[in-house]
Order: sequence, then structure tokens, then C-alpha cells
Amino acid sequence: MPPLALVFALAAAVLHAFWNLLLARERDVECATAVALVAAVVVFAPVTALTWRVDSRVWPFIAVTSMLQLVYFTLLATAYRRSELSVVYPLARGLAPVIVLVFGAAALSAATSATQVVGVCLVAAGVLVVRGFRRPTGSNGVGFGLAIAATIASYTLLDKHGIRYASPITYLELSMIPATIGYAGTVLVVRGPSRVRAAIVPASIAAGLASFGAYALVLAALERASAASVAAVRETSIVIATALAAPLLKERVGPVRLAGAVAVAVGVALLAG
Repeated sequence: MPPLALVFALAAAVLHAFWNLLLARERDVECATAVALVAAVVVFAPVTALTWRVDSRVWPFIAVTSMLQLVYFTLLATAYRRSELSVVYPLARGLAPVIVLVFGAAALSAATSATQVVGVCLVAAGVLVVRGFRRPTGSNGVGFGLAIAATIASYTLLDKHGIRYASPITYLELSMIPATIGYAGTVLVVRGPSRVRAAIVPASIAAGLASFGAYALVLAALERASAASVAAVRETSIVIATALAAPLLKERVGPVRLAGAVAVAVGVALLAG
């Protein structure tokens, strides 16, 4: 992997973990998420204009992926309000590629290597360790992690085909505009304008810019290295987010949960191979 591509992929991983941590530590996660989405769409609108390329065949993909993005951010914000990031994040990020692989093997007759099978086993073992072996009490994030993973897998499978009909940044911006309007509009009605205004703080805005910037860095890395290697490096975000959840979110992340996150990241790296 070229050194510059490695730097871009690692930076994308750091940014992805960073914006999730920023949102998770906000007092009103839903309002902060709404502000983050609006900030990202507005700031990156000029970039989209400069990189504009759209084929008319993209619109059905945009319509569906926008709905999936709306579901994703709704689940993510709710999960971070009710559960621990150090449980939700590894499960969501780790299980999504497993779902994509299983779907590809079952429905699309895609070939599966022995390395990928080992990767699935590692992810499964890591997920069990992250979840913990004790009977859960209350909402422990497992359900949220599974639902978010399924949503990520769904729009990943869809976007793999839709991205052929638009430039990547244009595709992302177009898919995020309806999702942002739907999510921010709902939050505005349910929470009220005063609470949304209170969430307009540097952390929320930075989270939005980081979420879009992370994707831009992935695109830059993909221009210089294979998708498999970039995907493998990106999943270091699982370890980064889990490790930083202790000092930044005051979550109880012991060595066992951290080891589980590492196992998930290694498993995902093998899936990319």
C-alpha cells in the first residue's frame, strides 16, 4: 500500500471515530446529529458543485439510499443516547461487512475464501467479547448495533451500483440532502427550535464536517490503493473509538472489551482480503 494512501486511510479512520465520539458525548444527541448533518450538507455544497457529475439513472438509487441514511442516523443517535458507544460502534462497524459478505455468498453466488471465513469467525468472537457474557440488563446496545449494521450493509450494497451514475462526492451530497431534511425537520418539530439552537456548538459542527471529510479521505485513498487494503486500514476506527470511549465518554472499557474490538477489526481486515 503506498504511504500516502495509508496516511489517507488512517486519517479517515481517525475522523470516523472522532465524529462518532463527538456526537456520543453531546447531552442531546438527536439535536447534535441534526446540526451535524445540516453543517455537512451546507459546507460541502460548493465542493459538490465543483465535482458535479450526474446521470439520470442515479435517481432511484438516491431515493432509496436517502431513506436508508435517514434510518441510519436515527438509529445511531438513539443508540448513543441509550447505550454505550464502546458496544454499539464495534458491533455496527464489524457486523456490516459480514452481512454484505453473507448476502453476496447466498444471494449473488459470490465466491468466499477461507481467509474470509476466518474473518467472519473472528468478527463473531469479537462481537461476543464486546457484548459480554453476562445476561444483559436493560438496553445494552446489541440490538442497536445489529440494526445499524444491517442498515450500513443495505446502503453499501445499493451504493456499490448507484455510484456508477454520479461522481462520489455528488452522490454522497445528493443522498444526504433528503436524509438531512427529514431528520433535522423531525428533530425540529419534536425537540423544538430552542433545543436545536442550543445544539449549534463547535462540537456538533465539527462532527458533521468530520463525517463528510472521512469519506473524502477514503476516496483519496482509493485513488492510490486497492479497495481491500483501504477497507482493512479503515476498520482501525473500531479500536480507536473503543479505546477513546473510556477517557472521553467515561465508559467502562476494560482490556477484555478492547480485545474484542481488536478481534473485530482484524476480522474485518481479513474480510477485505
